[in-house]
Amino acid sequence: MNFVETRGNDGVKPVEATFSHAILNPSASFGGLYVPKELPVLEENFILNHKDKSYKELAFDILKAFEIDIDESEINKALDLYDNFDDKNNPCPVVKVKNDLFVHEQYHGPTRAFKDMALQPFGSILSSIAKKRDEKYLILAATSGDTGPAALNTFKNKENIQVACLYPDGGTSDVQKLQMVCEDGKNLKVIGIKGNFDDAQSALKSLLASDSFKEELQNDGIKLSAANSVNFGRIIFQIIYHFWSYIQLLKQEEITFGEKIYLIVPSGNFGNVLGGFYAQNMGVPIEKLLVASNENNILTQWINTGIYDIRGKDLKLTKSPAMDILKSSNIERVIYSLYGAQRTKELMTDLNDNNIFTMTEDETKKLQKYFSAVNSDDNYGQKIIKEFLDEGYLMDPHTATCLKAYENLKEKNLKTVLYSTAEWTKFSPTVLNSLNNNDTKYSDKEALDEISSKYNANLPQSIKDLFTAKINHDSIIDKENIESEIVKFIREA
Repeated sequence: MNFVETRGNDGVKPVEATFSHAILNPSASFGGLYVPKELPVLEENFILNHKDKSYKELAFDILKAFEIDIDESEINKALDLYDNFDDKNNPCPVVKVKNDLFVHEQYHGPTRAFKDMALQPFGSILSSIAKKRDEKYLILAATSGDTGPAALNTFKNKENIQVACLYPDGGTSDVQKLQMVCEDGKNLKVIGIKGNFDDAQSALKSLLASDSFKEELQNDGIKLSAANSVNFGRIIFQIIYHFWSYIQLLKQEEITFGEKIYLIVPSGNFGNVLGGFYAQNMGVPIEKLLVASNENNILTQWINTGIYDIRGKDLKLTKSPAMDILKSSNIERVIYSLYGAQRTKELMTDLNDNNIFTMTEDETKKLQKYFSAVNSDDNYGQKIIKEFLDEGYLMDPHTATCLKAYENLKEKNLKTVLYSTAEWTKFSPTVLNSLNNNDTKYSDKEALDEISSKYNANLPQSIKDLFTAKINHDSIIDKENIESEIVKFIREA
């Protein structure tokens, strides 16, 4: 299967690209992204035949359906990394919490967040391609807190790979920051920037598109790629677990095949819910994708009105920081799927030049066939965390935002799967504020200790170890200095 570009072709880049080309060179013509030329449609028997198979078997067969140009041995090696999750056969369990509500727990990997589900195998595949080609790559990552730890973990000490990870100083939890700054791989550079996630992501996209930066790297024999979900290598692995949601409900005899379900996804950069959109188009019986946002409700506005408007908007720092994003990269892939390359280029140019785009009424109605959206605030999230722990289920603040969609957006009485994208341990002060109904400023260590002892909550050893680990990265810089800091890292490495 070949890949094409969301904004059309510039006459310089290839008109169609292989999977390996798209993941090694994620920046497409006119600043666009790569997408499959067409999605494979998987028949009813595909889902039914995987009811009694492992997650790795499902993943392998979906990757084969995409006909990616990666050796089977390398695919299997990448998928074997799921053996390092809490349960190798079920790395992301689907847990019943109400009669019609199930939580898909995506945080059972090494860094306790959903990014592990894609970045563990993706990192292995990208590294193997670089080694096979005897090419050296700089991998850029911009993070609101979870992509960074997962990317650093998967690429640590990999041959032919160096990683520069950008995070907003003060914009992550203590645990997320420690997971990054304590990494000791010699091929890793972690950089805090004075700014927010949108600044970090904009810097990443600018560097990916910068000919002068690529030339600078080329002088050192290094090529450029990215670990963010602008890279389709991330997205392809994010399609798989939406199939798993449906298969698990079949296996638990909660639904019969053909019965539709709702999926609720807490959304920031829109990659997770994009995976659900692709899964729906590949044959998973999904009634609708329900998008949950926090007070940075730009996605709610877009889906409900067809207008994406960030003029004069300041990013709000909330208790669900992984969703603190105004410019969501992956809406572009949805726009391409629904309206084509020319319209995508028009809308994204408007957004880049004027910080706003407006879709037509018909375009908006088409979008709303697939998505509904709602947003909540921190007070709502903290109330939900307390309510659910009283019923015996402990969740993080991002998961809590999903309940607003569950309460407000369901139009039919269908089973619903909501996505829990991070373990409570990554946001323990917020969780403890919710449980104690106060606004005391707890350190992560205090909150972790109190919750684990008072509520008998499991505290993974990897989280405990962070507080005695050595800090290896302490760079905090102005965003204008990102390029020079990365070049300095490359030269010193």
